[in-house]
Amino acid sequence: MNKYRPIEGMTVPRFADIATFFRLPIEKDPEKVDIGIIGVPWDAGTTNRAGARHGPREVRNASSLVRLYHPVSLKSPYDVKKVADLGDCPVNPADLQDTLKKIQIYYENIVKKNTLPISIGGDHLVSLPILRALGKNKPLAMFLFDSHTDTWDTYFGGFKYTHGTPFRRAIEENLIDPKKIVMLGIRGALYDPKDLDWAKEQGITIITIDEYQKMGLKETTQMINNIIGDSETYLTFDIDGIDPTFAPGTGTPEVGGFTVRESQNILRELNSINFIGADLVEVSPPFDLNNQTSLIAANIAFEILCLISKV
Repeated sequence: MNKYRPIEGMTVPRFADIATFFRLPIEKDPEKVDIGIIGVPWDAGTTNRAGARHGPREVRNASSLVRLYHPVSLKSPYDVKKVADLGDCPVNPADLQDTLKKIQIYYENIVKKNTLPISIGGDHLVSLPILRALGKNKPLAMFLFDSHTDTWDTYFGGFKYTHGTPFRRAIEENLIDPKKIVMLGIRGALYDPKDLDWAKEQGITIITIDEYQKMGLKETTQMINNIIGDSETYLTFDIDGIDPTFAPGTGTPEVGGFTVRESQNILRELNSINFIGADLVEVSPPFDLNNQTSLIAANIAFEILCLISKV
Protein backbone atom coordinates (compact mmCIF):
# COMPACT_ATOMS: atom_id res chain seq x y z
CA MET A 1 0.00 0.00 0.00
CA ASN A 2 1.26 3.50 -0.88
CA LYS A 3 1.99 5.23 2.43
CA TYR A 4 1.72 8.62 0.71
CA ARG A 5 -2.02 8.44 0.17
CA PRO A 6 -4.67 10.44 2.03
CA ILE A 7 -6.70 8.81 4.76
CA GLU A 8 -9.85 7.52 3.08
CA GLY A 9 -13.07 9.33 4.02
CA MET A 10 -14.93 6.03 4.03
CA THR A 11 -12.44 4.60 6.53
CA VAL A 12 -12.00 7.49 8.96
CA PRO A 13 -14.64 10.27 8.97
CA ARG A 14 -13.32 13.49 7.45
CA PHE A 15 -13.94 15.40 10.68
CA ALA A 16 -11.70 12.99 12.60
CA ASP A 17 -7.96 12.56 13.16
CA ILE A 18 -5.23 15.22 13.00
CA ALA A 19 -5.66 17.82 10.25
CA THR A 20 -3.06 17.71 7.47
CA PHE A 21 -3.18 18.96 3.89
CA PHE A 22 -5.61 16.64 2.07
CA ARG A 23 -5.33 14.15 4.97
CA LEU A 24 -1.88 13.19 3.73
CA PRO A 25 0.83 11.85 6.06
CA ILE A 26 3.28 14.25 7.66
CA GLU A 27 6.73 13.63 6.19
CA LYS A 28 9.57 15.82 7.44
CA ASP A 29 12.14 14.49 4.95
CA PRO A 30 11.46 16.09 1.54
CA GLU A 31 13.78 13.60 -0.17
CA LYS A 32 11.15 10.89 0.33
CA VAL A 33 8.44 12.64 -1.71
CA ASP A 34 8.00 14.04 -5.20
CA ILE A 35 5.71 16.89 -4.16
CA GLY A 36 5.67 18.48 -0.73
CA ILE A 37 2.86 20.70 0.55
CA ILE A 38 4.19 23.27 2.99
CA GLY A 39 2.57 25.81 5.27
CA VAL A 40 4.16 29.27 5.54
CA PRO A 41 2.30 30.83 8.50
CA TRP A 42 3.55 34.41 8.32
CA ASP A 43 2.01 37.78 7.45
CA ALA A 44 4.44 40.46 8.60
CA GLY A 45 4.48 41.85 5.06
CA THR A 46 0.82 42.83 5.35
CA THR A 47 0.12 46.57 5.29
CA ASN A 48 -3.55 46.60 6.30
CA ARG A 49 -5.70 43.61 7.33
CA ALA A 50 -3.41 41.01 8.91
CA GLY A 51 -4.40 37.40 9.60
CA ALA A 52 -2.90 35.34 6.75
CA ARG A 53 -0.50 33.74 9.25
CA HIS A 54 -3.50 31.60 10.23
CA GLY A 55 -4.15 30.53 6.63
CA PRO A 56 -2.20 27.25 6.53
CA ARG A 57 -3.93 25.83 9.59
CA GLU A 58 -7.44 26.58 8.31
CA VAL A 59 -6.67 25.39 4.77
CA ARG A 60 -5.46 22.13 6.30
CA ASN A 61 -8.79 21.79 8.10
CA ALA A 62 -10.82 22.59 4.99
CA SER A 63 -8.77 20.28 2.77
CA SER A 64 -10.25 17.26 4.56
CA LEU A 65 -13.31 17.84 2.36
CA VAL A 66 -11.34 17.35 -0.87
CA ARG A 67 -11.51 13.81 -2.24
CA LEU A 68 -8.83 11.88 -4.13
CA TYR A 69 -9.80 12.10 -7.82
CA HIS A 70 -10.08 15.12 -10.09
CA PRO A 71 -13.69 15.57 -11.27
CA VAL A 72 -12.76 16.14 -14.94
CA SER A 73 -9.70 13.96 -15.60
CA LEU A 74 -10.93 11.28 -13.16
CA LYS A 75 -7.28 10.81 -12.19
CA SER A 76 -5.57 11.18 -8.84
CA PRO A 77 -2.21 12.87 -8.18
CA TYR A 78 -1.59 10.29 -5.46
CA ASP A 79 -1.56 7.48 -8.04
CA VAL A 80 1.40 8.99 -9.93
CA LYS A 81 3.37 11.00 -7.34
CA LYS A 82 4.47 10.64 -3.75
CA VAL A 83 2.82 13.60 -2.00
CA ALA A 84 3.00 14.53 1.67
CA ASP A 85 2.44 17.38 4.10
CA LEU A 86 5.94 18.61 4.97
CA GLY A 87 4.68 20.66 7.90
CA ASP A 88 5.35 24.39 8.30
CA CYS A 89 8.37 26.37 7.22
CA PRO A 90 10.22 28.11 10.09
CA VAL A 91 9.29 31.80 10.50
CA ASN A 92 10.00 34.62 12.93
CA PRO A 93 6.86 36.73 13.58
CA ALA A 94 8.98 39.44 15.22
CA ASP A 95 11.63 39.91 12.50
CA LEU A 96 10.84 40.28 8.79
CA GLN A 97 14.38 39.97 7.44
CA ASP A 98 15.11 36.96 9.61
CA THR A 99 11.97 35.29 8.29
CA LEU A 100 12.98 35.96 4.68
CA LYS A 101 16.30 34.21 5.41
CA LYS A 102 14.63 31.29 7.20
CA ILE A 103 12.20 30.69 4.33
CA GLN A 104 14.96 30.88 1.70
CA ILE A 105 17.18 28.41 3.56
CA TYR A 106 14.26 26.03 4.07
CA TYR A 107 13.37 26.04 0.36
CA GLU A 108 16.98 25.72 -0.74
CA ASN A 109 16.92 22.36 1.02
CA ILE A 110 13.68 21.49 -0.75
CA VAL A 111 15.30 22.28 -4.12
CA LYS A 112 18.41 20.28 -3.20
CA LYS A 113 16.21 17.23 -2.55
CA ASN A 114 14.49 17.61 -5.97
CA THR A 115 11.11 18.01 -4.34
CA LEU A 116 8.47 20.21 -6.00
CA PRO A 117 6.94 22.56 -3.39
CA ILE A 118 3.34 23.73 -3.14
CA SER A 119 3.21 26.39 -0.44
CA ILE A 120 0.20 27.65 1.47
CA GLY A 121 0.69 31.14 2.95
CA GLY A 122 0.88 33.48 4.51
CA ASP A 123 0.93 36.87 2.77
CA HIS A 124 2.34 37.39 -0.71
CA LEU A 125 5.78 38.46 0.45
CA VAL A 126 6.51 34.77 1.17
CA SER A 127 6.85 34.27 -2.61
CA LEU A 128 10.07 36.29 -2.65
CA PRO A 129 12.28 34.03 -0.49
CA ILE A 130 10.76 30.95 -2.16
CA LEU A 131 11.78 32.38 -5.54
CA ARG A 132 15.23 33.16 -4.14
CA ALA A 133 15.61 29.42 -3.67
CA LEU A 134 13.88 28.16 -6.82
CA GLY A 135 15.22 30.84 -9.18
CA LYS A 136 18.71 30.99 -7.71
CA ASN A 137 20.54 29.53 -10.71
CA LYS A 138 18.26 30.62 -13.54
CA PRO A 139 15.35 33.09 -13.75
CA LEU A 140 11.96 31.41 -13.95
CA ALA A 141 8.83 32.16 -15.92
CA MET A 142 5.83 32.98 -13.73
CA PHE A 143 2.05 32.92 -13.87
CA LEU A 144 0.34 35.20 -11.34
CA PHE A 145 -3.38 34.95 -10.57
CA ASP A 146 -4.16 38.08 -8.57
CA SER A 147 -6.07 41.34 -8.41
CA HIS A 148 -2.78 43.24 -7.90
CA THR A 149 0.57 43.08 -9.70
CA ASP A 150 2.56 43.31 -6.44
CA THR A 151 5.28 45.22 -8.28
CA TRP A 152 5.15 48.41 -6.20
CA ASP A 153 8.55 49.73 -5.14
CA THR A 154 8.16 51.01 -1.58
CA TYR A 155 5.56 51.58 1.12
CA PHE A 156 5.44 54.10 3.96
CA GLY A 157 8.53 56.16 3.31
CA GLY A 158 10.83 53.75 1.54
CA PHE A 159 10.16 50.29 3.03
CA LYS A 160 10.87 47.76 0.25
CA TYR A 161 9.56 44.48 1.68
CA THR A 162 5.77 44.13 1.86
CA HIS A 163 3.15 41.92 0.27
CA GLY A 164 2.81 44.58 -2.45
CA THR A 165 6.47 44.46 -3.57
CA PRO A 166 7.67 40.82 -3.93
CA PHE A 167 7.79 40.63 -7.70
CA ARG A 168 9.56 43.95 -8.15
CA ARG A 169 12.27 42.64 -5.84
CA ALA A 170 12.29 39.27 -7.63
CA ILE A 171 12.79 40.94 -11.02
CA GLU A 172 15.53 43.18 -9.63
CA GLU A 173 17.27 40.08 -8.23
CA ASN A 174 16.94 38.27 -11.61
CA LEU A 175 14.87 35.47 -10.10
CA ILE A 176 12.07 35.71 -12.67
CA ASP A 177 12.17 36.71 -16.34
CA PRO A 178 9.74 39.63 -16.83
CA LYS A 179 9.22 38.77 -20.50
CA LYS A 180 7.89 35.37 -19.41
CA ILE A 181 5.59 36.65 -16.68
CA VAL A 182 1.82 36.77 -17.13
CA MET A 183 -0.36 38.48 -14.53
CA LEU A 184 -4.07 37.73 -14.80
CA GLY A 185 -7.06 39.35 -13.11
CA ILE A 186 -5.58 42.75 -12.28
CA ARG A 187 -8.25 45.21 -11.21
CA GLY A 188 -9.20 47.73 -8.57
CA ALA A 189 -8.47 51.40 -8.03
CA LEU A 190 -4.85 52.57 -8.16
CA TYR A 191 -2.80 54.95 -6.07
CA ASP A 192 -1.61 56.66 -9.25
CA PRO A 193 -2.36 56.37 -13.01
CA LYS A 194 1.25 55.24 -13.55
CA ASP A 195 1.16 52.42 -10.99
CA LEU A 196 1.40 49.69 -13.64
CA ASP A 197 3.95 51.43 -15.87
CA TRP A 198 7.08 49.93 -14.30
CA ALA A 199 5.79 46.38 -14.71
CA LYS A 200 4.83 46.95 -18.34
CA GLU A 201 8.19 48.58 -19.08
CA GLN A 202 9.95 45.41 -17.89
CA GLY A 203 7.99 43.37 -20.43
CA ILE A 204 5.42 41.78 -18.10
CA THR A 205 2.15 40.78 -19.75
CA ILE A 206 -0.73 42.15 -17.67
CA ILE A 207 -4.23 40.89 -18.45
CA THR A 208 -6.79 42.87 -16.50
CA ILE A 209 -10.13 41.40 -15.50
CA ASP A 210 -11.80 43.64 -18.09
CA GLU A 211 -9.50 42.35 -20.84
CA TYR A 212 -10.21 38.77 -19.77
CA GLN A 213 -13.95 39.37 -20.05
CA LYS A 214 -13.47 40.58 -23.64
CA MET A 215 -11.04 37.84 -24.65
CA GLY A 216 -12.65 34.86 -22.92
CA LEU A 217 -11.15 31.70 -21.46
CA LYS A 218 -9.67 30.07 -24.57
CA GLU A 219 -7.99 33.16 -26.04
CA THR A 220 -6.60 34.22 -22.65
CA THR A 221 -5.17 30.83 -21.70
CA GLN A 222 -3.73 30.37 -25.20
CA MET A 223 -1.91 33.66 -24.75
CA ILE A 224 -0.56 32.53 -21.37
CA ASN A 225 0.64 29.23 -22.82
CA ASN A 226 2.29 30.95 -25.79
CA ILE A 227 4.17 33.49 -23.66
CA ILE A 228 5.43 30.98 -21.10
CA GLY A 229 6.09 28.15 -23.55
CA ASP A 230 8.15 25.28 -22.16
CA SER A 231 10.03 27.39 -19.58
CA GLU A 232 10.35 26.27 -15.99
CA THR A 233 7.52 28.21 -14.35
CA TYR A 234 6.38 29.29 -10.93
CA LEU A 235 2.64 29.55 -10.24
CA THR A 236 1.51 32.02 -7.60
CA PHE A 237 -2.18 32.26 -6.74
CA ASP A 238 -3.47 35.09 -4.56
CA ILE A 239 -6.91 34.22 -3.22
CA ASP A 240 -7.97 37.87 -3.71
CA GLY A 241 -7.96 37.18 -7.46
CA ILE A 242 -11.32 35.56 -6.70
CA ASP A 243 -14.18 37.96 -6.03
CA PRO A 244 -14.75 38.63 -2.30
CA THR A 245 -18.39 37.58 -2.75
CA PHE A 246 -16.95 34.06 -2.84
CA ALA A 247 -13.69 34.53 -0.91
CA PRO A 248 -14.08 37.29 1.68
CA GLY A 249 -11.34 35.99 3.96
CA THR A 250 -8.41 37.93 2.56
CA GLY A 251 -6.38 40.98 3.48
CA THR A 252 -6.90 43.13 0.39
CA PRO A 253 -10.28 42.28 -1.18
CA GLU A 254 -11.07 43.75 -4.62
CA VAL A 255 -14.61 43.59 -6.01
CA GLY A 256 -15.35 42.57 -9.59
CA GLY A 257 -13.16 39.47 -9.61
CA PHE A 258 -13.29 35.93 -10.91
CA THR A 259 -15.82 33.38 -9.78
CA VAL A 260 -14.53 30.14 -8.29
CA ARG A 261 -15.68 28.29 -11.38
CA GLU A 262 -13.78 30.64 -13.71
CA SER A 263 -10.67 30.21 -11.58
CA GLN A 264 -10.83 26.43 -11.80
CA ASN A 265 -11.33 26.54 -15.56
CA ILE A 266 -8.35 28.86 -16.04
CA LEU A 267 -6.03 26.54 -14.14
CA ARG A 268 -7.27 23.49 -16.03
CA GLU A 269 -6.27 25.13 -19.34
CA LEU A 270 -2.65 25.50 -18.19
CA ASN A 271 -1.85 21.80 -17.83
CA SER A 272 0.87 21.83 -20.50
CA ILE A 273 3.02 24.36 -18.61
CA ASN A 274 6.12 23.09 -16.82
CA PHE A 275 5.33 24.23 -13.28
CA ILE A 276 8.22 23.55 -10.90
CA GLY A 277 6.60 25.07 -7.82
CA ALA A 278 3.57 27.02 -6.66
CA ASP A 279 2.05 28.94 -3.83
CA LEU A 280 -1.43 29.94 -2.71
CA VAL A 281 -1.44 32.99 -0.47
CA GLU A 282 -3.42 35.67 1.37
CA VAL A 283 -6.09 33.49 2.97
CA SER A 284 -6.96 35.41 6.14
CA PRO A 285 -9.30 33.32 8.34
CA PRO A 286 -10.20 36.18 10.74
CA PHE A 287 -12.07 37.85 7.85
CA ASP A 288 -13.70 34.67 6.55
CA LEU A 289 -17.36 33.62 6.67
CA ASN A 290 -18.18 30.01 7.52
CA ASN A 291 -14.66 28.99 6.46
CA GLN A 292 -15.67 29.35 2.80
CA THR A 293 -12.42 31.07 1.74
CA SER A 294 -10.37 28.29 3.30
CA LEU A 295 -12.52 25.71 1.51
CA ILE A 296 -12.06 27.49 -1.82
CA ALA A 297 -8.32 27.71 -1.19
CA ALA A 298 -8.13 23.98 -0.44
CA ASN A 299 -9.90 23.15 -3.70
CA ILE A 300 -7.70 25.53 -5.69
CA ALA A 301 -4.65 23.94 -4.06
CA PHE A 302 -5.93 20.56 -5.24
CA GLU A 303 -6.23 21.94 -8.79
CA ILE A 304 -2.62 23.12 -8.52
CA LEU A 305 -1.50 19.75 -7.18
CA CYS A 306 -3.16 18.06 -10.16
CA LEU A 307 -1.49 20.55 -12.54
CA ILE A 308 1.96 19.85 -11.12
CA SER A 309 1.26 16.09 -11.10
CA LYS A 310 0.04 16.23 -14.74
CA VAL A 311 -3.21 14.36 -14.02
